[in-house]
Amino acid sequence: MYPYLNLGFAHVGTFGLMLWLAAVCGTVVLHKNLVRNGSDADALSIVTMVVLAGIVGAKLWHELQSIPDMAAAWRDIIAPGIHHPTEVLFNFLHWFQAGFAWYGGLLAGVAMLMYQGVLAKPNGLTGSRAALRMLDFAAPAAAVGYGVGRIGCLLSGDGDYGINTTLPWGVHMMHGLTEYTRALVLPNPPTAAVQPTPVYELLFALAVAGWLWKRASKPLPLGFLTGEYLVLSGIGRFLVEFVRINPRIYFGHTMSNAQVAALGSVLFGAAMMFLTRRNEAVVSQPLPKTPKDVPATA
Repeated sequence: MYPYLNLGFAHVGTFGLMLWLAAVCGTVVLHKNLVRNGSDADALSIVTMVVLAGIVGAKLWHELQSIPDMAAAWRDIIAPGIHHPTEVLFNFLHWFQAGFAWYGGLLAGVAMLMYQGVLAKPNGLTGSRAALRMLDFAAPAAAVGYGVGRIGCLLSGDGDYGINTTLPWGVHMMHGLTEYTRALVLPNPPTAAVQPTPVYELLFALAVAGWLWKRASKPLPLGFLTGEYLVLSGIGRFLVEFVRINPRIYFGHTMSNAQVAALGSVLFGAAMMFLTRRNEAVVSQPLPKTPKDVPATA
């Protein structure tokens, strides 16, 4: 594993680097999907706002689970006083760099994406119809972004790898000869090869993105494609957990927390597909090419 890249004086974390790359890939896919479906919404602004909302939502969800702990942390942050703003700032940044909850980030990100749809009014839609249209536009981008981001988990060795394996594509979660992964559950023995489950998720996510991209080229009921994404991504996450090290804590220690969440995603997606199946299908035309996109003729 390579949790950090040392580039001269720069000490770059690979997890953060891959999250940035995931956002870039998601932005590119979303932009192309918007253009081919006749929407001039700014993909970069949308992704930026969704990412920021996700970060804030994930932090708030984590902190609000224990109000006393949050209050104590803020007392420590402002302890230096108003005359020492630099110390207060560094205390805040130190507090903000850890402690995030995935569910909070998901809910905040989805809410922001729907709000961006209402603002952008894609294809002339308004209100909830515009929000659903934006969710559908973002489905292929979300699949690509998730898959690319998972590689950051593999590089940083944060515990999202699989069980021991003798398969030829097994990987060693070691950094150097004596430093092992930061995960709570280590391979046994620590030098054993393990299944690179984030790679499986990347490949599955790309397949899902390809399917959604093809489906998005056809007129579908508003919100239906989002339901498909939730079902397919949930199936992928449920299956990969069988070869992952996450502890089984539900239903007689047969299912992990991620599998329960994945089943919830499948059920919610199926319900969404059922409820939206009779929604209007928007027929859109690609945006006209700008002069710079038109090839020069002799």
